[in-house]
Amino acid sequence: MPTAVYIFSVCTFAFGLSEFVVAGLVSAMADSLHARIEAVGTAIAAYAFGAAIGAPILTALVAHWRDRRILACAMAILAVGSVLMSLSATLPILLGVRFAVGLAHGVFMAVASDAATRLVDPTRAGRAVAVVWIGLTLALALGVPLGTFLGSVWSWRVVFLAIGVLALVGLGGLLCCMPGRSNRPQPDTQSGSQAGPLAGQGPSRRGSVPPRPQAGSGMAAGLRAIAHPRMLTTAGVGALVSVATFCFFTYVSPYLLQVTGVSVRQLSTAMLLFGVFSIGGNLLGGYLVDRMDPDRAAMLALAALVATLLALYPLRASSWAVLVLAGALGLVFFCIVTVLTLRLLKQAQHYVPAFTAVAAGLNIASFNLGTAVGGGLGSLTIAWVGLPVLPLAGAVAALVAMIALWRQSGGAGSTRMA
Repeated sequence: MPTAVYIFSVCTFAFGLSEFVVAGLVSAMADSLHARIEAVGTAIAAYAFGAAIGAPILTALVAHWRDRRILACAMAILAVGSVLMSLSATLPILLGVRFAVGLAHGVFMAVASDAATRLVDPTRAGRAVAVVWIGLTLALALGVPLGTFLGSVWSWRVVFLAIGVLALVGLGGLLCCMPGRSNRPQPDTQSGSQAGPLAGQGPSRRGSVPPRPQAGSGMAAGLRAIAHPRMLTTAGVGALVSVATFCFFTYVSPYLLQVTGVSVRQLSTAMLLFGVFSIGGNLLGGYLVDRMDPDRAAMLALAALVATLLALYPLRASSWAVLVLAGALGLVFFCIVTVLTLRLLKQAQHYVPAFTAVAAGLNIASFNLGTAVGGGLGSLTIAWVGLPVLPLAGAVAALVAMIALWRQSGGAGSTRMA
């Protein structure tokens, strides 16, 4: 695996820590900023909303830039933004900075996921994307608990300064290890096919001269690529997966404490299991798409998600069963994230070959929006039918995702490009 791919993982760790560490620092930040806890909690939503916008739209706008330039700019924004967050005196300033950093997060994840597939042999594309995303899961499993501890010992502002330093390390790694010339693919006007690893031609040479966008493949075409119906369907499946998962996981704390009756220590164990198994889910997803058809891999993972959520309802009174299922949820969710990312990249290689990074951005946006909608669905479920029914509501969303994927993969004109 090229060194640049591992540098991508370091960078996604920094971005993931910036997004999620707020969850463990809400109380300290509320005291420091003289704001209500629920208001400070919107700092995560502001970041996620920025990522949802930045991933498809900004990626389309900068599609004509070199990958190295895009990724370096995103890391510079994270570095500067982290310092500004640590110096924020009021909540509105903090929210504005986090929204801007979220924009950079979305762009980075999209371009890095796409670039990783073109820096390796096509038979290793799935594992390359898994390495990129594993930084995000490591941030959840290890970075957030460590950041929470450091924030309680020192200050939440020190945590964001540390993220800024980590961003500078990632930026330096990108400048040293990323090829100076982009290897962004371009359509073959003679055959309509695409050169590059996803087309089975192997990774581009280091320092290869980037092709210029062809007529009709500028910013406007990049924005139009977002609206391709087949790619939108795959993105919709990703959104439903996030709705299903975060309908339950957003409220995992009250569910385990009030419904299952676990201790605070067991709740911490459940969070740790979710994070640790998320790492395995990334690796499993990369392995599956390198070994089988992406549609089949996605259907198997979705079936596992439905089964996990359904099992949470009858086993809700068993603390050990719920702990195991919390780990299983992290495993299958991040497995699906990796599988659907590769599926969308392969569809983009077929339908909009000049804008594969835009496709990756569309996928990232769908997961972020689904996370927000999932929290809303969970809130409505609790209000209407009660906390114990949360996993059933999530299972319904996962089942709808399975049906949508089955209709697309089994319909006329389906593309199986694994």
